[in-house]
Amino acid sequence: MTFMTRHGLAIANALMTLIGSPATLTRPTHPGDARNPDHPERGDVPGWVMITLMSAVLVAALLALAGPALEAMFNQAMDTVGK
Repeated sequence: MTFMTRHGLAIANALMTLIGSPATLTRPTHPGDARNPDHPERGDVPGWVMITLMSAVLVAALLALAGPALEAMFNQAMDTVGK
């Protein structure tokens, strides 16, 4: 074994000891990781889904109620600009 190969392996082994194996480098380590399910910043996916759906329903309801008035206002503005 050459000098460079021997020392290269020693450096690689030292780095593996310091930072862990390659398998641990590919796994996510963010706070919401599955290995730490009780972290306070994990998030609540069903809650966010419910909020998104409720917002979409609210927008659709407002558009259904105010749609004709908004359409009339838009048409009036376009007629005014066209003159």
